[in-house]
Formats: sequence, structure tokens, C-alpha cells
Amino acid sequence: MRICVLGTGYVGLVAGACFSDSGNHVVCADVDSRKVEKLQAGQVPIYEPGLDELVSRNRKANRLSFTTDVSSSISKSQVIFIAVGTPTTESGALDLTYVLSAAKMIRENIKGSTVVVLKSTVPVGTADKVREVLKGGSFQVEVVSNPEFLKEGTAVNDFMKPERVVVGTQSEWAKQVMADLYAPYVRSGNPIFFMDNRSAELAKYAANAFLATKISFINEMANLCERVGGNIQEVRKVLVTDSRIGSKFLYPGCGYGGSCFPKDVQGLIHLGKEYGLGLDMFRAVHSVNEKQKLVLLEKMKKYFGSTLPEKTVAVWGLAFKPETDDMREAPAVSLINELLKMGCKVKAYDPVARHEAKNFFKDQVELVQQAYDVLSGADALAILTEWNEFRTPDFEIIKRELKNPVVFDGRNLYSRASLENQGLKYYCIGQVDPA
Repeated sequence: MRICVLGTGYVGLVAGACFSDSGNHVVCADVDSRKVEKLQAGQVPIYEPGLDELVSRNRKANRLSFTTDVSSSISKSQVIFIAVGTPTTESGALDLTYVLSAAKMIRENIKGSTVVVLKSTVPVGTADKVREVLKGGSFQVEVVSNPEFLKEGTAVNDFMKPERVVVGTQSEWAKQVMADLYAPYVRSGNPIFFMDNRSAELAKYAANAFLATKISFINEMANLCERVGGNIQEVRKVLVTDSRIGSKFLYPGCGYGGSCFPKDVQGLIHLGKEYGLGLDMFRAVHSVNEKQKLVLLEKMKKYFGSTLPEKTVAVWGLAFKPETDDMREAPAVSLINELLKMGCKVKAYDPVARHEAKNFFKDQVELVQQAYDVLSGADALAILTEWNEFRTPDFEIIKRELKNPVVFDGRNLYSRASLENQGLKYYCIGQVDPA
């Protein structure tokens, strides 16, 4: 098929590269000339395992190209994916300016019957708004809702081997087009769920909100364990061996971040407000998470007392999760900003998010090239992202380099007994703090 993807951000770029790999001819169009120039030069602007190779292979095969000529790209395509940004407003609503602008350009430039696919995460009812913009033309146009369920860090594999594909449309023609398009990716029998647009739009929010709820739940239980003298790791064992509950997303820590969970929970809250529903559970999920992002700060205050503003804190991990450079809504950003406000000095290391960190912190944070480089002259080590290289460090080096032998672990990577045997005080999530 001839496919146009409008938007070369995370969603659009992964979709475009993956669709081209199964033989489709894909043009990714974007009005951001600098981004397009980089992609044309073979530079992928986001860190995602496997994506560089995928883009390179399909560019060489002439199946994948990048352009700023949006009008021409639209006119030559049978299927057009809208994957533009949907920023959050101050009220928590999503700004659909770019989505509706893309729809207007599609209406003005299509040259034949076209399937228009909403790939961006959008509020319920967006397909109807796009359909309204597109109506009145000379050609048959069907609007499909096709939310993505990719996980940053495993996005390419998630696209190539989806657990399920969600397609919202009432058009039999559009259903067949989407079934043909996704056929190479569901050969193992994973389902394509066809439904109405509004259900498809809501399904993405429901999935992310449920996962966010699991995280906030286990973190609240962890906080309770700390107060009453329990151990969240022991409690967790009981939970995850219950087949009704399962083990995924039940890891206590310093909160969730990224571009999806925070945005989608807030989006549901705003949607509920529009329809007169309080959706109190989702409000609680968000509130718990915002507090959890600063749980290590409270432990630092407890340990250092009034001297904390004089201290230098070493940080391992800046991205909101491993295998990505995405720092949007990351717990590290919340904690570091609070430390800086207090007057602390911060030194930080992340294996892939260093360049992204410069956009967040400018020159306020010392960013280093190697993990152990943050330790020299620091008063404490805080761990905020569970990168594999942090799982079995040399604790002798940590103890030797830190001015105070203390580790604040927001991801529960270590054993307290093991660290204490090596002379380190260890603060983690869901266990009573050391005396």
C-alpha cells in the first residue's frame, strides 16, 4: 500500500518504519524541517532499540522516505495516518489543533478514496470531529481510530508482534483495508478487534489508566508497609502468585512517568468532568503518583535533616524507564527540581538520556559520562531508573567515593542486608527506614 504518516514523532516514526518493513511504501511527512533533514541524513532523533536499523534498512530499499511536502504526500497515498502531537492544556484537556489541521490538509489534497487513521492518542469523540472536517469532498473518506499500545524501549517488537490491534470503524471497506495492512503482524493469531470509533478511542485510555492504577496501588501499599513495619517485597509475593492479579506493573518504586500514563490519566479525569463524572479513583491514582515521585526527598530530609540544602546528591537514572531517553514526567525530573530549589547540588548519569537532560536542566545539573563519575564529592547516591548497569555495581567504590555512605533507591534494586554488610545505609521503598 501507499501510506502517508503525518508526524515524525515517536508514534509516527515507529509506525512508518514498521509498516515499510512489510513491503508498504511509506512517506513520513512533517512540517519540522530540521527533524526531516536529520531523518533524511539517517539520524533518528529518538532512542529506541532497533529503530535506527529499521529506518536505515527501509530507506536503502526505497520503501521509507521523509519529507516536508505534506500536500504531495497526502495526494499520493491510499492510507493516511495522523500521528501528530496532542499536547495537554493547563486544564488537562488535549489540544487537538494539530490533529484538526492535519485533517484540513487531507481534505484539501486527497486525490481519491482514502482511509484516514487516527494514530495519535486522542480524546473520545475526536474521530467525529475529524469526520466533520473531512466531509463534503468528492471522494470516499473513512475515519478509523487505531490507537497504539507500544511500550517505549520495546516499541519495534511491540509493533511487529502486537498482543492485539484495535480498529475503530463502522465501514466494511475500511475494516478490510486495515485487516490487509495489519495481516503481516498478526500471523500468529493475535486478534484484531474491530469496534466503533468511540470504544477504540476509550480503550487506549482504559488500558493505560489501569496500569497506572496498579502502580499507584502497590506504592500505597509500600508506604503503608513502611509505617506499620511490613515489607512490601513479602506482601508482593502473595499478590503476584494470585492468578487473578498477576505480576506485571506491581513493582513498588518512586512513581511512573513518560508521555502516556500521566497524560492519559489526566485525560480521563478531564473527560469525566466534561460528562459530569468525578472519576475519583483516577484522581487518586494521579495524586498518589505525584507524591510518590518525591518519596526519596522525604527520606533524604529524614537522613540529613536541616543540612540537606548544603549537600551534593549523585543521581543514577534520568529517563522515566530503562531503554529510552524520554524524560517527560520522569520521577528524576521532579526530584532533581526540588533538590535544586532547596539549594542542593546535583550530579547525574544516565546511559542514554544525557543529551535530553540538557533540555530539562540547562547548566543547573552536572551531567557525567560514566556512572561512577557522579560519586566523587557527593554526599548520597539516589537511584531513579532501573537500568541494568545499575543492578550489580561495585559497592566498595560507592562507599569509598561518597562522603556519606548512604544510598536512596527508588527502584528497590538491592538487598538491605547486602549493603549494610558493606557499610552502606540503604533507604528503599516499602521497608522501614534504617535507624
